Amino acid sequence: MQRTGRVFVAGGDTLAGAALLDLLPAEGFANLIGVGADEPDLTDALAVNSFFAAERPEYVFLVGGPSGGIGLNRSRPADLMLANLQVVTNVLDAAHRHGVEKLLYLASSCAYPREAPQPLRAESLGTGPLEPTSAPYATAKLAGAVLCDAFRRQYGCRFVTGFPANPFGPGDDFGADSGHVIPALIRRAHEAKECGDSALTVWGTGAPQREFLFSRDLASACLFAMRHYDGDAPLNLGGGSVLSIAAAARVVADVVGFRGRLAFDSSKPDGAPLKALDSSGLLALGWTPATPFRTAVEETYHWFLHHATEGAAHAGSTV
Repeated sequence: MQRTGRVFVAGGDTLAGAALLDLLPAEGFANLIGVGADEPDLTDALAVNSFFAAERPEYVFLVGGPSGGIGLNRSRPADLMLANLQVVTNVLDAAHRHGVEKLLYLASSCAYPREAPQPLRAESLGTGPLEPTSAPYATAKLAGAVLCDAFRRQYGCRFVTGFPANPFGPGDDFGADSGHVIPALIRRAHEAKECGDSALTVWGTGAPQREFLFSRDLASACLFAMRHYDGDAPLNLGGGSVLSIAAAARVVADVVGFRGRLAFDSSKPDGAPLKALDSSGLLALGWTPATPFRTAVEETYHWFLHHATEGAAHAGSTV
């Protein structure tokens, strides 16, 4: 990947996209295109094709498409699936048509079967039913990975798929119902502290385990994969902290300064019991995450305090 190349982060308004737009200039990649208002609507095929025809990006990070936590997946499954299918088909088709040198597509660990052996390995993809609470969204993300492979096999396109661990960080969606685990917990813990509540409500039993990855580390993993990986098989982008929801909630409460008890609402779904990635392929290439979980939560809470408003903060997560 040449530092002088024209780089397009497709989905710059997402959590991973914002982190990439911060990281790339710091790493010497100054020729960024399609930033901010210059990015086309990725769900509009004509707009995407016109952008690629005019701007001729050489390297593309495809991290766009809306996502959310269990609440959003339950309330807007059709919206999430449709938008993600539109994004991936539009961008991959345009990238092929206009000769993109290399593309990294960021899928989602939700696309692994619910009962797949842990830690999750690429060979388990497509071998069983998905977690029902996120199946429409996950199906769209899996379709993107399959389409990348199809373009590789039919046309020789250098399209690579990465499956990230659960990311969080500054600029996340902090909606109490729409956000992913960590940002939603941060908002609830902050509001519980401000209101003097005696208990912090946590969705589910607290027993499920998740692998969490700071957004800055995810951006670093994406850039590393773009520069060092060109294999046919999807590459897991993980190596972060694996914690139960209960343990993660205790760290969040401590960082926020909430001193009450945790109240687990078992009427809410847990989702998959365990979701951790086998990222041995990435780690063997020489990449490792740099940010401890507590430090990442502290930085994320600091951002929340300075940027979040009464409603959910604007910015979507990609996975």
